[in-house]
Amino acid sequence: MKKILFMVLLGFVGGASLYAQNVDQGKRFFYYQRYNSAKDVLEKLVASNPNNLDAVYWLGQTEIEMKDSAAAKDLYQKTFANNGSAPLILVGIGHIELKEGKKNDATQRFETAISLSKNKDINVVNAVARAIVDAAGGDPQYAIQKLNASGAGKDNKNAESYVLMGDAYFKVPDGGAAVTAYQKALQLDPKMAAAKYETARVYLTQGNAEYFLPAFEEATQIDPNYAPAFYQLYYYWYNRDINKAKAYLDKYQAVADKKPSDDYDRISILYAAKDYQGAINAAKAKITELGDKADPRYYKLTAYSYDESGDSTNAKTYLDQYFTKQTQDAFVPLDYVFRAKLLSKFPGNETDALQSFQKAVDLDTAMKSKMDLMADAAAFAGKIGNRTEQANWLGQIYRTKKDPTNRDLYDWGYANYQAKNYQTADSIFCGIYSQKYPSELFGYLWCARSAAAQDTTMEKGLAVEPYKRLIVFADTARDKYKATLLSAHSYLAGYYANVAKQKDSAVASLQKILELDPDNKDAQAYILALTKPAPKQTAPATKTPATKGTTTKPAARRTGNG
Repeated sequence: MKKILFMVLLGFVGGASLYAQNVDQGKRFFYYQRYNSAKDVLEKLVASNPNNLDAVYWLGQTEIEMKDSAAAKDLYQKTFANNGSAPLILVGIGHIELKEGKKNDATQRFETAISLSKNKDINVVNAVARAIVDAAGGDPQYAIQKLNASGAGKDNKNAESYVLMGDAYFKVPDGGAAVTAYQKALQLDPKMAAAKYETARVYLTQGNAEYFLPAFEEATQIDPNYAPAFYQLYYYWYNRDINKAKAYLDKYQAVADKKPSDDYDRISILYAAKDYQGAINAAKAKITELGDKADPRYYKLTAYSYDESGDSTNAKTYLDQYFTKQTQDAFVPLDYVFRAKLLSKFPGNETDALQSFQKAVDLDTAMKSKMDLMADAAAFAGKIGNRTEQANWLGQIYRTKKDPTNRDLYDWGYANYQAKNYQTADSIFCGIYSQKYPSELFGYLWCARSAAAQDTTMEKGLAVEPYKRLIVFADTARDKYKATLLSAHSYLAGYYANVAKQKDSAVASLQKILELDPDNKDAQAYILALTKPAPKQTAPATKTPATKGTTTKPAARRTGNG
């Protein structure tokens, strides 16, 4: 009997070990972003035991990554009906609620799950952090707080916790803290390629190829099966070195799940190789073959290829179809940039083009590329003569930059001046530039000009004080700013002479002009006119009334010889 019991227990332990290994296999596929393989493994586990809560949780996460949140929601809710106090399932439901914008409900789920596990199950806390990092409305500081509270900041030996903490810091965004967390993960598990991969992504958002390229390479060396790093390298070299791009694509497809997008990537190589007609033919063949199931990107690829071939009309036709067929969460910033530039080729679409630039900026999470997009939008607005929009974009650049330069501020102010937004230009040059850069001419100069533009008749005298401040500054380097001083003194002379009726002040300004330009004929003439004595007023002759009965003789006419 004891022997039988021992064998039963041994079988149970062995079965449990195999059971756990299968769940771990699904998780491993998930880690490698091989979601089709993960789903296959986890679906079988859940089918054999719907109460396998680990398998249910990870299957739901896989569905979310495969853009099927509805399937994940259905799975979690069905499981929750029979397992209402299962922490991981609670977190899964909270994850869905967070994606649906129900932040308070999600937070309550998370708190309950952590409480039920007595804040001792790091897998539950990791699941909370994973949900927050994934959902757009997730609060990364909350994730960091929970990870620290459960030991991730001190004694936790779970490398995944530090990757998730890095992801949360990345979302803040705090790139430095994110990299530190990823480094800690690698210390705990030197084979965790995901930590090096995420480090590379931090540098990628900064546009720092000197750091992100080696980091992606290191990720592939740490684990040659880590497909996402190969894909990033393929994507980087796509428009730079077609042979390198092909090599990385081969390596990626060798370790990734087979999927329909593999064909798209292969066909897109034709475009990168400048075989535009080949790309058009291959993409159209796929559209014909797959019909409504065709990857929407085939339409985009066709549009790009037509555009490069000089056929903007067909390019627009296919791009319009792409925007109709693609799901909203699958658009990338460059989709909107391409749309904006393509629309600009067709008169009457300028407003839509500018709106597309805005969508691209809103969608981009990398600060450097976001700034580049704003600069492109400002340049585009200037090109089409929309000074108001140009000023708007330059203002966004100034406000978004961590350390904006004096040129950024000048461009913003000058664009508003050109757009005739004189009050805004005034506030920029008078209120910011001249105070922030008191040793530079431009703030004083454009402050005065912006004020003058608001008072073209000079009646309000808005530009008088700004021009006086400009003169004080420019007088420190008369030879350098001679033309500016001449213009400023001329303005004040005109104001004093014509509006304020202060001749002495007008003459003083004109004399300043002569100090700078002694041969200035206009200044000389105006001084003469202002200082010339007024002609004496002679009293009109009094006419003596004629006496009644007398006749007044006419005066003798003066002749030419006197």
